[in-house]
Amino acid sequence: MEMTPQPVTILLNGSPHPLAAAVSLAALLESLGLAGKPVVVELDEAVVFPRDYPHTAVSAGSRVEVVTLAAGG
Repeated sequence: MEMTPQPVTILLNGSPHPLAAAVSLAALLESLGLAGKPVVVELDEAVVFPRDYPHTAVSAGSRVEVVTLAAGG
């Protein structure tokens, strides 16, 4: 019997954000157009290092905060 991915809802920067299924943090950032961009990510109130994005799961009820960094002068 094959498991069908279930839709989930996370909180992204304080707002409900639907996902087709639980994903890795790397996949979430890619879907937001932020893959490879300078961002700081907090998952459930803990900072996640970029090297950990591919193996960090984002699932139903996860609270994700993404802050984009901009250089300027």
